[in-house]
Amino acid sequence: MDTSNKRPRNIIVTLNSPSQRDGLISAAQRFNKENHGNRLNTLHLGMAGESHQIYVAEHLDPETKQLFAAARKFKRDKNYAYCWVKYGKIYLRKNDNTDAKLVTSQDFLNNLN
Repeated sequence: MDTSNKRPRNIIVTLNSPSQRDGLISAAQRFNKENHGNRLNTLHLGMAGESHQIYVAEHLDPETKQLFAAARKFKRDKNYAYCWVKYGKIYLRKNDNTDAKLVTSQDFLNNLN
């Protein structure tokens, strides 16, 4: 751990059920959509000091995190509309009228048009 880095550390929370996890992620997303200019931050939690934005997402293992980064890059490069993670799995969708594709590997992305 780099002690000179001022960036806050990640906090990993284990919840009792997947529905609680999904509810927490959904609530954070709803909060950010409803408060356009005032996204979830440390001041909302009553933490003193400078305000820092809080990101709520599923925890991914390092390999899945790398694949998710590659999928997001693929989305930008190939003009896909959506890229998301649900239950630790990565999905891509070209537009609203197409089916979601489960991204399983870098080779899958390489073979996708």
